[in-house]
Amino acid sequence: MQFPESWLRAFCNPPIGSAELADTLTMGGLEVEERRPVAPPFSKIVVGEIKEAVQHPNADRLRVCQVDVGQPQLLNIVCGAPNARVGIKVPCALVGAELPPGEDGQPFRIKLGKLRGVESQGMLCSARELKLSEDHGGLLELAADAPLGQDIRAHLGLDDMLLTLKLTPNLAHGLSVYGVARELSALTGAPLIATEPVPIAPRIDDCLPVQVEAPELCGRFSGRIVRGVNTRATTPAWMVERLARCGQRSVSPLVDISNYVMFEAGQPSHMFDLDKIHGGLVVRWGREGEQLKLLNGNTVALDAKVGVIADAQTVESLAGIMGGDATAVSDDTRNIYIEAAFWWPEAIQGRSRRFNFSTDAGHRFERGVDPSRTVQTIERITQLVLEICGGEAGPIDDQTLQLPVQKPVQLRVARAARVIGMPLTQADCVDALRRLAFPLEEGEGVLTVTPPPHRFDLLIEEDLIEEVARLIGYERLPTTPPLAPITARVLPESRSSRFAVRRRVAALGYQETINFSFVQSAWERDLHGNAHPITLLNPIASPMSVMRSSLIGSLLQVLKFNLDRRASRVRVFELGRVFLRDAAVATTDATVQGIHQPMRVAGLAFGDAESMDWSRKGQRVDFYDVKGDVEALLAPRRVGFEAAEHPALHPGRAARVLLDGRVIGVVGELHPRWRQSWELPHAPVLFELELDAVQAQAVPAAQPVPRFQDVERDIAVVVKESVTHTALMAAIQSAATADVLRHAELFDVYRAKPGVAVPAGLAADEKSLAVRLVLNGGDATLAEEQIESCVQRVLASLGERVGARLRT
Repeated sequence: MQFPESWLRAFCNPPIGSAELADTLTMGGLEVEERRPVAPPFSKIVVGEIKEAVQHPNADRLRVCQVDVGQPQLLNIVCGAPNARVGIKVPCALVGAELPPGEDGQPFRIKLGKLRGVESQGMLCSARELKLSEDHGGLLELAADAPLGQDIRAHLGLDDMLLTLKLTPNLAHGLSVYGVARELSALTGAPLIATEPVPIAPRIDDCLPVQVEAPELCGRFSGRIVRGVNTRATTPAWMVERLARCGQRSVSPLVDISNYVMFEAGQPSHMFDLDKIHGGLVVRWGREGEQLKLLNGNTVALDAKVGVIADAQTVESLAGIMGGDATAVSDDTRNIYIEAAFWWPEAIQGRSRRFNFSTDAGHRFERGVDPSRTVQTIERITQLVLEICGGEAGPIDDQTLQLPVQKPVQLRVARAARVIGMPLTQADCVDALRRLAFPLEEGEGVLTVTPPPHRFDLLIEEDLIEEVARLIGYERLPTTPPLAPITARVLPESRSSRFAVRRRVAALGYQETINFSFVQSAWERDLHGNAHPITLLNPIASPMSVMRSSLIGSLLQVLKFNLDRRASRVRVFELGRVFLRDAAVATTDATVQGIHQPMRVAGLAFGDAESMDWSRKGQRVDFYDVKGDVEALLAPRRVGFEAAEHPALHPGRAARVLLDGRVIGVVGELHPRWRQSWELPHAPVLFELELDAVQAQAVPAAQPVPRFQDVERDIAVVVKESVTHTALMAAIQSAATADVLRHAELFDVYRAKPGVAVPAGLAADEKSLAVRLVLNGGDATLAEEQIESCVQRVLASLGERVGARLRT
């Protein structure tokens, strides 16, 4: 909300400067977001009157004016404005004046000069040249009683400051100049000038019949007829100026009066052209199939969730939001009906957003407007209408149906002191609340406050504590250091930080990406086989309606985004949370009942395995490249891989990742079905791991360096083609003794080539595997008997577990 400081000081004028006033409001909870002058700086511009205006002898569009600025002699000024004529008073920049900076940021200086051979001793100014508005159609015409020679800044009040308040939704009582003045008075102790209008005595007996059918929509409805108004009258300059400084342009006298009172008192109102109303008015909910053309030119479709004001034939107004075009006042209007009502906030909230626009009236009503001020508002509007447009007013018809019940709220002084964090007495609390003019009753250590009708935000004890704190002053709160011992949270040596995990993945060539935790339900169904994902009650968009149970869909979306922008090589990862249904999870400070929220790390590689290099031909990334990245990420721990199926991955190119015999994730190539669905030129390779498993790390333990040289023995065994490397190594390790066999490594695989005769001792469905065994006795040289015994145990285990036989 924006308004001029001078208007605020007309209601409450504390003896403090402008900057201190803004700071006082901010510290009192009404944040002053911006404070700026009404006009930019300029100097030596005064009120002048054109005494003579003749045609320039050498230019058709210029006139030579004689201007009186209160000096002994008239000034000769050449002017090209179309409205330069004798008798008007305008701003006159004297020689040496500085006008506001132009587009180059430099002030414009007025010098003595000649225009087409005629000397010009100054400059007559438009509103645009003074940066008062964008109007540059002619000179800025001043009031006829403007004193000659007076500084234009003083005459127009251009040293006034504009205050822009950034109000939270609970501060509806601050959406008017008087409401802010009421808060300023409480904060500073300066007197508040009351704004009670003088009741207008009815001159006619006319009343418009009004029926309120929906008290849950409208709790109070007040109205009055005024006949014989002159809508062609001119809005007073003081009102136009105040509205402009509130960011509201002048429209017509009646509209300007309604807007002015809304900014002044916070109560929106509406004026109907009485002669365009058919019969009486009915306040009700809309009906299916009804339509209304609004004042902004939009035609909206109504339903039973939108409040309306209708007459005997059609809907005439959108309740609490905007009037209709059919009964709008115009220059031909002679009789009007003034309406001011209390609309329940719940009945107005969200209605404007349905029609993709917002109004000042709706903004106030959906937050709460004082229901006790409708009659006073109509009296104030009537007073201004009669002063500016004339006419005769009828009696006020006031219907009170259902008003908010102001429930008393109790404040415990001891709890207020504990919450605020400073010693408070009951007298301190009473003083703060009485400054706000709250009705209260005192008890022993307890205050009972009945919220006034303009305060919709006072519902619980904490609301009153906040009022006490801001009235006492947040700057007075003591700075108390914490008394509890503070110890740094140091991760154990056996667990690396999330930042370290990010660094390790980035060191492998991946770039981190961050995505939303809510995704499309189709991703969960297709990529993760999750038919019942966790659904959001109020999603920010329909494609983001469920919580993700995997990071794979998010990475594919990032890949698609990059490919659409002609990226040829993409390597990205994400470290984020997933959401799984788990009935064993209970509600705590960090968990929600029935929902498990583990952290995971996932990566995606697409395109060439290595960056572009002139020395070798590019090779597309494959399963084994990403498998190596997973091994490097989990090193020095040994990782196992088992063939597996996953809804998102290729059925023959996917594996489970095992660590210490436990499945911690998956790695594999994207399924051809989803590659085609996502329109990818070729399949990316992905991995997803439990973050806890990645963070865990073995604590290094010192071991003596072997004093004796390793002994190596190579064996070649024949096994079935179906035997995997994992099964082979498991069989060898099962036969190992910790003090002899240190390491085993596969170094050769032999299969018969197609079309070539199978060698003797090797069947068509068999393969030969060569393994190197590394043995060391530690503190003694191994004897040949020990070596042979270990080799035989390995061969026996291979024969028993995988059906291997020694190749001859």
